[in-house]
Amino acid sequence: MTVADFAFYLFALSTITGGLFTVISRNPVHSVLWLILAFLSSAGLFVLLGAEFVAMLLIIVYVGAVAVLFLFVVMMLDVDFAELKAEMARYLPLALLIGVVLLMQLGIAFGVWEFADEAANLRVAVAPDAAEVENTRALGLLLYDDYILLFQLAGLILLVAMVGAIVLTLRHRVDVKRQDVLAQMYRDPAKAMELKDVKPGQGL
Repeated sequence: MTVADFAFYLFALSTITGGLFTVISRNPVHSVLWLILAFLSSAGLFVLLGAEFVAMLLIIVYVGAVAVLFLFVVMMLDVDFAELKAEMARYLPLALLIGVVLLMQLGIAFGVWEFADEAANLRVAVAPDAAEVENTRALGLLLYDDYILLFQLAGLILLVAMVGAIVLTLRHRVDVKRQDVLAQMYRDPAKAMELKDVKPGQGL
């Protein structure tokens, strides 16, 4: 067994273990930590495949941002997990039914799976030769040269979705004091301060 084979089995086993314990852990903080392990192990598998850009993207975006955000939210919010588990128990039969249906669909898909003869040639036609161009540069050429319009449109769609989410969740509450910058700038200094003549031994 070579070093690459040993690394593959190690990363594959840790990925499966991290994903399993992410689901079955009782403590949500532990679940997030197991999820981070699964992400790191998946990044190691991508490195073995020669996809260094995807591996670094997985670490920077998912581990460095999403998983850490999950961890902070779980640790900072005072969530009653006993109540959540009680609600989950009510919908457990429906969840099991949906899981069985999904497993059946996956079984049907893998049962009729066939590799096309031209699949390898199609992959070679899209990506440049790996021996001549490194992985990161090849992805950059594809995204920012051949598919620049689609890439910009995808970014625009994400921007519109983000703005729409902010607009939908924005609520103007009357019982919340907000800062009025213009009122502060144009206020009259004579009216902004009031002098009190406090007599000795007398409070305000």
